[in-house]
Amino acid sequence: MSTIQILLLAVVQGAAELLPVSSSAHVIVAEKLMGLDPSSPEMTFLLVMLHTGTMFAVLLYFWPRWRKWDREFYKLVGVATAVTGVLGLVLKKLIEVVVLEHLLGHSKGELESLFKSLPLIGIALLSVGILISWAGRGEGKQSGAESSRGASREAVRFSAIHSFWIGVVQGLCLPFRGFSRSGSTISTGMLLGLPRVLCEDFSFALAVVLTPPVVLKELHRLLEGVGPGGSALTGLNWGEVLMPGLLGMVFSFMAGYLALRWLSSWLESGRWKYFGFYCILASFGVFCLAGLGF
Repeated sequence: MSTIQILLLAVVQGAAELLPVSSSAHVIVAEKLMGLDPSSPEMTFLLVMLHTGTMFAVLLYFWPRWRKWDREFYKLVGVATAVTGVLGLVLKKLIEVVVLEHLLGHSKGELESLFKSLPLIGIALLSVGILISWAGRGEGKQSGAESSRGASREAVRFSAIHSFWIGVVQGLCLPFRGFSRSGSTISTGMLLGLPRVLCEDFSFALAVVLTPPVVLKELHRLLEGVGPGGSALTGLNWGEVLMPGLLGMVFSFMAGYLALRWLSSWLESGRWKYFGFYCILASFGVFCLAGLGF
């Protein structure tokens, strides 16, 4: 990859990651248009490094708000993360062993091989677009934007049941690129009747917890050098492996911080449903690219 390609992918990731429009779908489409293989170990590792950059943007942006929450908030983050981890692992095994190996006859089932399937990404984008639009349908009836302090006063409504269902939905998102994690978790919280600001704080707290293990997983996959084609990396050069990811991480951090400010302003001013409309339109664009053979 050239530096220009890394920069473009980082900007796409950073801008889209913190908006509920599925950054992974946008990055994968960009990679396909550049002639890159989104399912290769190098590309999946770059993707999680871009996620790491946006994770630092989340920490910088949300830390003053998270400090206002009590221990119960963080316990519920743990509950949702545990549910996500269990469900995500079960889904991963089901897809790899039952679907890819037994039904489709792959010699070695790898979830990452699905990342280059544009029709599957289009379906995921369409699904999350409908979910976001549904969650935002009654926003106009709400009076004014909710402040962080106001959300804290209403946090007594937030229970382990809410956390469980948000964790379930996040777990369902993990195997499918295009099914926006933030879009689905924030929408689920809103559909459960939780304050919008609380949903935003909780969703991005989950993202910070989830990112480090995913980075380690993809680094391990890269070092093993086993991609969907079963080829091994030889003569591994640490500079060539890590520098694209580190460079992309810096650029995605900057783009992500700007995107967060936009997301908060739109979420708190009752425009959540417009992100859903965008995802629905984007899904048709992905289907068109798939029809053209990308």
